[in-house]
Amino acid sequence: MPSSGSGVIRPWQIARSEQVADCRIFKVRKEVTVNPRTGQPHDMYVLDQPNWVNVIPLTHDEQVILVQQWRHGSHTLELETPGGLMDEGETPEQCARRELLEETGYEPGELVRLGTVRPNPAIQNNLQHYVLATNCRKVSEPALDHAEDITVHPVPLAQISGMIRSGRITHGIVIGGFYWLRQYLEERKRAL
Repeated sequence: MPSSGSGVIRPWQIARSEQVADCRIFKVRKEVTVNPRTGQPHDMYVLDQPNWVNVIPLTHDEQVILVQQWRHGSHTLELETPGGLMDEGETPEQCARRELLEETGYEPGELVRLGTVRPNPAIQNNLQHYVLATNCRKVSEPALDHAEDITVHPVPLAQISGMIRSGRITHGIVIGGFYWLRQYLEERKRAL
């Protein structure tokens, strides 16, 4: 029976679910779901993905280690923080350490989990973790996989806000990481 529109939103029931595509880093699942308000079925598509980690790497002198790479969805070069997909059984901190070393050749002194968000809950089922890496130092050259082409760009932390405002950094997930970093730094300042 459909709900009366009383303002209470109920979970949609899944009548059927099937995988329709396997795209290497995500799978597409089609769900036939029933709207509890109307009782009508609808086809919905979900991207099944591993959780992700983005790292904000800071050196001892407050340089942020950014990476630049080609993004196929936008057909643009994007300036970003390092990050990637979590492996099965990996913690956000373990993934952050691995991705930072692979993409930049930098190793963190300390890792601090900043926060977690849902990148786009309308169509994705994964989580995005943000990790701060402090006292980073270069220990090797990047070890890129066959699908990566990345350059490393140290940038003073003090310039990041201006780079976001001017459009030099446009990646929404990366900008979210700097939000979490700001919250963390403000909390630390208040605690002193």
